[in-house]
Amino acid sequence: MSSSVHPLGASGVRKRVSGDEWDMRVDLAACYRLAAHYRMTDLIYTHISARVPGPEHHFLINAFGLLWDEISASTLVKVTLDGEVVDDPTGNGINRAGYVIHSAVRRARPDLLCVMHTHTASGIAVSAQDQGLLPLSQHAMRFTNSIGYHEYEGLALELEEQARLTRDLGAHKVMILRNHGLLACGESVAEAFDLMYYLERACQSQINAMAGGVKLRIPAAAVAEKTAAQFKQLPYKAKKTEWKALLRMLDKTEPGYKA
Repeated sequence: MSSSVHPLGASGVRKRVSGDEWDMRVDLAACYRLAAHYRMTDLIYTHISARVPGPEHHFLINAFGLLWDEISASTLVKVTLDGEVVDDPTGNGINRAGYVIHSAVRRARPDLLCVMHTHTASGIAVSAQDQGLLPLSQHAMRFTNSIGYHEYEGLALELEEQARLTRDLGAHKVMILRNHGLLACGESVAEAFDLMYYLERACQSQINAMAGGVKLRIPAAAVAEKTAAQFKQLPYKAKKTEWKALLRMLDKTEPGYKA
């Protein structure tokens, strides 16, 4: 991991990678820019990764030291599951905690293409509440019986934690890291962002509702389960309708993510 930040110039990346990898780089860079737009950043910390298409099991992750609104397709670092850097266009290296968390999920869940981890104020606040995420909102009910919890063990720098982290994720796609933050995974970059956006909104709603100081109204468990089932059946999710709209917004406001 480098301690100095190198210039953002990363020319030539598009020429030396496959078309499929470039498309994945563009999608992942878009995810970083969108997370920055919706205030899900923690300075240069936290991370989002995506699997590189192909048999090598490489993945892309942010260069350490760049703010998320600086990240583009060409600045992403390509890494092996064992932590070997394959391609580091900026020379900045990667965050060790990013490698530990993301490689763990990738080994255990090859079905998941994108992994997203955040430290937001509301996400951390809910992670510190003993009851976890409550079914207080429609957004929260989406995750009924579909969320894992992982106890805090210190900074995620030790490989020994990986087995426990993936055990706690289980078959879920989202997890609350106790006293730490949020994790969302998807079979596409679009799905991971969608899950994280609404998990974050659910946490925001919970903190706001509890701050009101009045008795909370919690729907019946059967209603929460029904709502979760309804979300899984929404036909437009598979068509990435929201993701396409978000990319149109970026194309107008921050087209540099494609560079």
